[in-house]
Amino acid sequence: MRWRKMGLLFQPKGQFDWVVSHAYVPFALQLAEQRFRVYFAGRNKENKAQAGYLEVSIDTPGGDLYISHEPVLRLGKPGLFDDAAVGPAWIVKRGSQLLMYYWGWMRGLSAPYYSAIGLATSEDGGRTFAKYSEAPILDRNEVDPYSTTLCCVMAEGDLWRMWYTSMVDFRVRDNKPMYYYHIKYCESKDGVRWARRGLVSIDFKDRHETRITRPCVIREGDRYKMWYCCAVDRYRLGYAESIDGVSWVRKDEEVGVDASETGWDSEMICYPFVFEHGGRKYMLYNGNRYGETGLGYAILEEG
Repeated sequence: MRWRKMGLLFQPKGQFDWVVSHAYVPFALQLAEQRFRVYFAGRNKENKAQAGYLEVSIDTPGGDLYISHEPVLRLGKPGLFDDAAVGPAWIVKRGSQLLMYYWGWMRGLSAPYYSAIGLATSEDGGRTFAKYSEAPILDRNEVDPYSTTLCCVMAEGDLWRMWYTSMVDFRVRDNKPMYYYHIKYCESKDGVRWARRGLVSIDFKDRHETRITRPCVIREGDRYKMWYCCAVDRYRLGYAESIDGVSWVRKDEEVGVDASETGWDSEMICYPFVFEHGGRKYMLYNGNRYGETGLGYAILEEG
């Protein structure tokens, strides 16, 4: 694989109160032949994230650009699992309804934050979402005792599959608090109640790797393909393949894209979302400082 970077798609500059800074963890939903709605998390002046979107023509991204004036998903009430941050992770169509799996944070004391996965639904094509519950659908338990966060969901017939980020340890490293997390797999019959068995899809490659997150899975023929971001120090992108969607082989050397020498994505490249359009693969991704510099896109060059 080789990805050709096309530059910034959007740079947050305080366009609205909910997007004073950052535009991270993007997800693209096709509205028309060329027009896409890109959901992402923006941060307000209190540095709390909420979910909103922009609409753009994917082939002429510098043209007509619309940004939602208000978030489509707001913070939970004080004390709830999502009172400090909410952001879109994945969206699945179910009939006329859209299901948004989102990540929520609440701030901690002994650790900086605790996160879990929630569910919201839309009946108006994704312009607004209502939370399914004030409680998360994937919280801490004996399989995931620390936290859960960014996920990818795929419905195949009566089987719902989820690849999700699981925190497995917390340490203080170089005087800084650090979660350690990798990607696990679970299944459901309805997309709401999930059976977790502790199946690890993408594990640490060695003792130096600390973080693996933001799984993005597509199915091509007889195999599944996953993109994600991983870090020893700063995030880079990784890639893996699987026959059954459960057991994966890491092929990070084939990912075909890296941080730039200079500019908005020179320090970090993270949170990939890969989708197909017009017979080509597109990738949305974030750059420096976890999306503070904005979100960009790349196109896969064949051959």
